[in-house]
Amino acid sequence: MSATSAGGQAGSVAPVIAPDKKLKLGAKGKEVSWLQRRLRELGYRPGKADGRYGGTTLAAVWAFQKVNGIRPTSTIGRATWSALETPKSPKVLVRNGKATRAEVNLTQQLMVLYVRGKVELITHVSSGSNIPYCETADWQGRPQRFCGSASTPTGDFRTTWRRDGWHRSYLGQLYNPIFFNGGIAFHGALSVPLYPASHGCVRMPMNVAGEVPGLVGTGVPVHVRGKFRR
Repeated sequence: MSATSAGGQAGSVAPVIAPDKKLKLGAKGKEVSWLQRRLRELGYRPGKADGRYGGTTLAAVWAFQKVNGIRPTSTIGRATWSALETPKSPKVLVRNGKATRAEVNLTQQLMVLYVRGKVELITHVSSGSNIPYCETADWQGRPQRFCGSASTPTGDFRTTWRRDGWHRSYLGQLYNPIFFNGGIAFHGALSVPLYPASHGCVRMPMNVAGEVPGLVGTGVPVHVRGKFRR
């Protein structure tokens, strides 16, 4: 595979040439290291460039594939390698938004973080399932029943309070939560599937949740748009 440089003129950016080897989850080697480095420089978070294709890298692959119109899959084939040579930018949801903001695309299950006007981070997420729930949990010293719609409301919000590390809520454990709409937060989770699965929060891969708090302060705009179609 190859990509054409811009006009081929002196001083132009050299073309990016991706490997052309099909990779499956669990693969190891230099092609995986190349994939990890390339994803990172494009704003995704595949973890360390250790040459091991595991779950952390898979979540970044899913995010990249979704941005580039490729059906999310664990297999790295010709379409994904080609897109890594000439990648698309994520869809801007709020064109006149603040230079530093978070945009959550519920349709694609993606979050894009802009810092000072530039894309800083792109990640796969899992939002509210929209399946009504009623659960009983021990809370404030006694069993209590909690019911809700499991929705992630669309709208314009701002980041508020946060917690470091694991935070216990009445609906489960949240890692490094950053709240932006009442009890709804960005947070790390051990399970971030390809479909909406949360009670309403925006789940992120654990490595991403470890990085986001250092990039997002209090009062940062959060724009939630779209609707996931199963």
